[in-house]
Amino acid sequence: MDNNDAHLESWANLENNQVEKDNMADLLAGEGLGIDFPQQGEIRTGVIASITPGQILVSVGTKSEGVIAGKEYELIPPEELAELKIGQEIPVYVINPEDQNGNLILSYTRAREEQSWQIVESMLSSKETVHSSVIGYNKGGLIVPIGGLRGFVPASQISITRRAGMTGDTPEQRWSRMIGQEIDVMVIEVDRERRRLILSERQASTETRESVKERVIDELKEGEVRTGRVTSLADFGVFVNINGADGLVHLSEISWDRIQHPSEVLKVGQEVQVKVISIDREKKRIGLSIRQLQADPWDQKAARFQVGQLVEGTITRLTKFGAFARLDDDVEGLIHISEISEKRIDHPREVLKEGDTVTLRIIKIDPANHRIGLSVRRVDSMAYADMDWQSLEAEFKETELDTGGEEPAPKEPKARKTKAPKTEDKKE
Repeated sequence: MDNNDAHLESWANLENNQVEKDNMADLLAGEGLGIDFPQQGEIRTGVIASITPGQILVSVGTKSEGVIAGKEYELIPPEELAELKIGQEIPVYVINPEDQNGNLILSYTRAREEQSWQIVESMLSSKETVHSSVIGYNKGGLIVPIGGLRGFVPASQISITRRAGMTGDTPEQRWSRMIGQEIDVMVIEVDRERRRLILSERQASTETRESVKERVIDELKEGEVRTGRVTSLADFGVFVNINGADGLVHLSEISWDRIQHPSEVLKVGQEVQVKVISIDREKKRIGLSIRQLQADPWDQKAARFQVGQLVEGTITRLTKFGAFARLDDDVEGLIHISEISEKRIDHPREVLKEGDTVTLRIIKIDPANHRIGLSVRRVDSMAYADMDWQSLEAEFKETELDTGGEEPAPKEPKARKTKAPKTEDKKE
């Protein structure tokens, strides 16, 4: 037989085999025995034929029912398993078209999961918003279910309003109270291989930062105390977020102590209590204070002093308008130039110099502005004679108690030990 005859015979055999297969398919179809054999990885809709403990038989159009058993049976959530009934249509995933025992192995949970991936991929394309609820959290954000999948909402993708309500330093403190809360999210990333589903509440929300700030400003009232979180530091102060709106705590309103920069006492992310001290609704500005919620140490220091009292002070600075003197506890007072001498002077240095310790009379205490007014020229003023006499009596009485009643040695009151040099004799 030559080569041409061999090729012709081969083609004839192939044609005969194909004809036989076609005839068999026609025969099966004619007898109503057409079988659509399932393929591995395929998702089909089946009908539950029976349910027994540990096994579910499902008819998927093949000669024998498929089996959901073992691990695939155990993976079905108990609440879903209780809802399944004979005759019910369910989706199934073909794990193995025929195992070693000839059984068709199926999975209900894998079919549900595959359908869920298809749904979220569709949501990613359509930018559809889905309503769900928060079921958990981790250190980076919230866990939200979509279908049979667990999606993740990173902290950066949580809405402004919800983030504004976050308090605490640990994930539990920040997120735990949100479990069970309803939430609208949008799918922004799907990765089946890594089983990664990322969601965004911010992109699903129509609320903008400006609209949130307007709402918060409308709700705020001056004098209110709120809890906020430090969002940024600047040379002139710090910004604190209150329910989604940033307010400014000026450097002077951070602490009663003198500080050069907010970073000395605060850090970004720190939770703080603030008092609302001003609201400019037209410019959408909120003024806040931290120090006004703290005890003013100046009040306690100044409580030891009273108007008319004689004190000793150390001159710390000289200016054109007067001199500053430091009293006890680092309380500083001002001697106005008109209170330095009986005669007119052009500059305090004509009478005083830095470092001098002088006797002074307190003539004014202004707690609101942390100011004490002092005087040199009124030290010997007769207007305070009664007060000075009472002070002397109190000092001698205290000395008597300390010495057990014995007559003490003559002693000049401490407040009158030193006086500033006079520039001229007083007029008679």
